[in-house]
Amino acid sequence: MNKLLTHGALIAALMAAPAAFAKLPAPNPTPEAKAKAAEAAARTAWSAKLDTYQLCQAQTRVATRYRDAATAAGRQLTAPTPTPPCTDPGPFAYVAPTEVKPIEASGAHSPATTAASPPSSNQTSAETNPAPKK
Repeated sequence: MNKLLTHGALIAALMAAPAAFAKLPAPNPTPEAKAKAAEAAARTAWSAKLDTYQLCQAQTRVATRYRDAATAAGRQLTAPTPTPPCTDPGPFAYVAPTEVKPIEASGAHSPATTAASPPSSNQTSAETNPAPKK
């Protein structure tokens, strides 16, 4: 009987487990969190460029040592394959982008006038435009 109760409790726990691991929605990021994420992305991109630069330098050193050793041993080598030079990414520098306001928020459009009267009137077209049509 104890074995049956233990198995029943285990099955109930296993059935409730997926609900415990349900994914909660992500909170809305604050402007500070967005800025931090943008800086982290820029730092990661710079780090990748730096890694590429260091790999290029290491490959150049290895190729130079190989060619020197092969020449010293008297082997004939073909002309080296031309490759672009290694480009140094420089030190990390991040400039936060300035916030660009949408046109509506920037005040670029004309301000709305206060509605003092309805847009339509009871005047006829003849009263509004007294000149006769030709």
